[in-house]
Amino acid sequence: MTDAPQISAAGVALDDIDRRIVALLHENARTPNVELARAVGVSPSTCLARVRSLRERGVIVRYTAEINPAALGYTLQALVSVRIRPGARHLMEQISDELRRQPEVAQLFFLGGTEDFLIHVRVRDSEHVRQFVLKNLSANPAVALTETNLVFEHHTANPAGLRAVL
Repeated sequence: MTDAPQISAAGVALDDIDRRIVALLHENARTPNVELARAVGVSPSTCLARVRSLRERGVIVRYTAEINPAALGYTLQALVSVRIRPGARHLMEQISDELRRQPEVAQLFFLGGTEDFLIHVRVRDSEHVRQFVLKNLSANPAVALTETNLVFEHHTANPAGLRAVL
């Protein structure tokens, strides 16, 4: 490995130490700074400064905990694809904002292609997903089409996969 800065696709310069810090934090965002510093071979103060820099430069966006939705009573997940009517394209940002505020929405994707949005929802049961679609999508005159697919299994990507690209 080289310590020479390398520019990522987003234009942020990351050297090998930065890349290792990002990979380790991606695996476990709760890794203590002392342990992180030891793993990448720098002093704790240097490591802390690098993590702060990664946050300031927008490489690290946030730290989060992954919650099991079933433990909270949300036993069903679905992917809902949405197509907006051609004459309503000017409402895309408003629709996106409204959808992101819905508590059932785990993720919202704005797409290029046949569909305009893909919504990952977490719901209690099939009636809950039905009501979500009716209330938030079918009742909206800007929505031309929806298609709902139930998720039988959901797996988060393996954090080690990020190491391959770093």
